[in-house]
Amino acid sequence: MRIGAHVRDDDPLAAAADRGAEVVQFFLTDPQGWKAPKPHPRQDDLLASDLDVFVHAPYLVNVASLNNKIRIPSRKMVLQHSDAAAKIGAKGLIVHGGHVTKGEDPADGIANWRKLFERQAEAGGFAVPILIENTAGGDNAMARTFDMLARLWDAVGEFGAGFCLDTCHAFASGEDLVGVVDRVKAITGRIDLVHLNSSRDEFGSARDRHANIDSGTIPSEQLVAVVDAVDCPVLVETPDEGQAADIAFLREHSGR
Repeated sequence: MRIGAHVRDDDPLAAAADRGAEVVQFFLTDPQGWKAPKPHPRQDDLLASDLDVFVHAPYLVNVASLNNKIRIPSRKMVLQHSDAAAKIGAKGLIVHGGHVTKGEDPADGIANWRKLFERQAEAGGFAVPILIENTAGGDNAMARTFDMLARLWDAVGEFGAGFCLDTCHAFASGEDLVGVVDRVKAITGRIDLVHLNSSRDEFGSARDRHANIDSGTIPSEQLVAVVDAVDCPVLVETPDEGQAADIAFLREHSGR
């Protein structure tokens, strides 16, 4: 199993070397914008490297939304970013589960996720696997609670959707990390990537503020247990200055 980090997008190879990372994740555009990605300046180097590469979709993407002005560009962004991710050899595109607003039926948000996969399946599928990530907050979120995640997976699992487990998000949403890998796999049948983050906040806070392992509120032994229980790449999205230490800690204390 390989361990790495979310890094700056301009030179992920240098950032990986600085941290001792074997896995990198980065954005292809401004995470708070709607612009289509351009060819990555280090595309050839990334393709030639032995790094495992993942791309994170912009935060604005909300496939579940019932608002056409959000949902339609979100679908377009997922397609654009999956195509761009394939060009740099990425193993997947991480997309947050999204949400519907107060008073709207979450079932309609789940139906929108299914439509995304149905329509793209008719066009031949996505260029890279779409990895849906659990989220920390929102009463009408598609992937905050594992009960809701099960409803989502009933709708999209048949299309080969992948799953990205974020430990900070699970902790913040009130899901116990003890045995979390088995509970998730019982729902999705798979975990393709782990965002191994501690939290700045208390259990059940509904906040997604990440912390380094040595300063966060999640017991480090619980984080290590997650690493030991999975057979997929693991990366930290923790503050930059502590990422190298986080990676070294996981290598030292996990059974991998």
